[in-house]
Amino acid sequence: MRGKETQFEWNGYSAIEFHFEERLCFLVFPKEPSKKKKWLLKTEYWNAFPKFQIEMLERGYHLAYIANKSRWMVPDDIEVKARFAKYLHEEFGLDPKCVPVGMSCGGLHAVYFAASHPECISSLYIDAPVMNLLSCPGAVGRTPNAAMEELEKDTGLSLKKLINYRNHPIDRAPELLKAKIPIVMIAGGKDTVVPYDENGALLAELYRRGNGELLEIIKPDCNHHPHGLEDNTPIIDFVEKHYI
Repeated sequence: MRGKETQFEWNGYSAIEFHFEERLCFLVFPKEPSKKKKWLLKTEYWNAFPKFQIEMLERGYHLAYIANKSRWMVPDDIEVKARFAKYLHEEFGLDPKCVPVGMSCGGLHAVYFAASHPECISSLYIDAPVMNLLSCPGAVGRTPNAAMEELEKDTGLSLKKLINYRNHPIDRAPELLKAKIPIVMIAGGKDTVVPYDENGALLAELYRRGNGELLEIIKPDCNHHPHGLEDNTPIIDFVEKHYI
């Protein structure tokens, strides 16, 4: 059961704040809900780069968020999302399937969730996603960083352990392909935070080899930010096409 609700306004839309299983949650309501009560799940960085989410609210989508214990993901961060999706379906009548929106570390959350619970997924929108923990935050061959210290503190994964780790987000690609999950992926060609050739490009290659459905859009001169596109129409059209 959710706790006490607090109503607020989010970018011109009615929203509620509450707790589910002791985690902070938000649910934003469209002014005119879609017939199926379609919805997006922002998987991390709730308020970051909201343009796409607002555009989908305008199209009748709900928008939800549940806080993670770590942006680098601990196991229950996956499972709680499935329980949360079921709860939103039962309590608010939202569709059983959603579109995870994963930016940067949110991308790894979206992939882990979709691979573990494809029954909850319509399609994925990932943007400059972390797919390889040896690249970000691991930075193998580069200077050790605070993000790597955070990963080890939150998950117990040291750089030494990551060398033989077999549960990077990219390792879950076979499950995404088996479940035939469509993916739209945006990335910056000059990303120095989550280098594309060490992260998103690996997923794109596996998806092409496996004949998965992937829309890949590379912004050649863009670094890690901003996420999204100046004109999000290709992302919107992809999501709408696969939300059947």
